[in-house]
Amino acid sequence: MSRIGIKPVQIPDGVEVKVNGNEVTVKGPKGELSRQFHPDMQISVKDNQVVVERPSDDKLHKSLHGTTRSLIANMVEGVTKGYEKSLELVGVGYRAQKSGNKLVLNVGYSHPVEIVPEKGIEIEVPSQTKITVKGIDKERVGAVAAKIRAVREPEPYKGKGIRYEGEQVRRKEGKTGK
Repeated sequence: MSRIGIKPVQIPDGVEVKVNGNEVTVKGPKGELSRQFHPDMQISVKDNQVVVERPSDDKLHKSLHGTTRSLIANMVEGVTKGYEKSLELVGVGYRAQKSGNKLVLNVGYSHPVEIVPEKGIEIEVPSQTKITVKGIDKERVGAVAAKIRAVREPEPYKGKGIRYEGEQVRRKEGKTGK
């Protein structure tokens, strides 16, 4: 049995979960999320809990069981608390700023890099070297943060670049002379 899949997802107060076949819609104080799931998974709402069941012990059904439950739990947490990823810029002259709803990055290129957040994602710049990505969809928050990080990934010699807050960059030793 899937240790994650058998746990029911608790529905907190103020959150409404609708199951229509294999589509689950979660509505809460921060917004609404909807997602299609595999048609074999049986999703139901019982006693203020979302229960996910699998039809058989096939390898496919076992792998989908825990995944489906985790995705529903992330949707419920997203509409109640929301998600947040923090990034930091390391390097001389590297800075970020907001221009309207766009994020403008100066990270050592000959031109500033502009990133427009997708709908439902909010980007904040508390200081010139910190960026915060917020939203209700965990997957999209992570994708936007990864897109920002990909503009200038941390390099291993000096550690310059855009990194997640708390990320450890593996450092390499430089050249040694004779």
